[in-house]
Amino acid sequence: MQISNPTPAFAQLARELSAPLLRYLTRQVGDAALAEDLRQETLLKIERGLPGFAGRADIKTWAFSIASRVAIDYLRQPAHRLKVVEMDAAAQVADGHAEIDEQLVIDEMNSCVRGVIDSLPPDYRTALILHDLEGMSAEQTAAVSQCSLATAKIRIHRARQRLKAALARQCDFYHDSDSVLRCTRA
Repeated sequence: MQISNPTPAFAQLARELSAPLLRYLTRQVGDAALAEDLRQETLLKIERGLPGFAGRADIKTWAFSIASRVAIDYLRQPAHRLKVVEMDAAAQVADGHAEIDEQLVIDEMNSCVRGVIDSLPPDYRTALILHDLEGMSAEQTAAVSQCSLATAKIRIHRARQRLKAALARQCDFYHDSDSVLRCTRA
């Protein structure tokens, strides 16, 4: 059996969408290594489905729909529920007290916000990530989420409301002596 090379159309599509898909999946699952695995699975599904792609939607929207389903399928498995993982900032930051402090502040804020985003219902989390973090339009968000435009707008709005309320409830924001915005989990 001969292994075929990817079609030129798929190769071009994979080059164009590889980075955005990885960024999106990383935001969905909160783990870069896992997101890389899910991106590979997504690209395989795109390659397999490309011959049947009818063009009823934008190809980017179609690809993100596949990525969303891959992430949701993964996260539905009880052993793969989202977990906030603390990282040792000192191992990732170059020498120097100022850089370590700055990285700790960023990690602190990211951990707090990431934890709240992870706690949103999957439909709201997906809508928020696609629209507010990936910069997709409400129409594109609706297409990826396979819902109506009105439903997508409602999900975006409710996700923002829940995020704002949860951040206010779960995180204490304050300015330190250097006027740097910081947060701690309440």
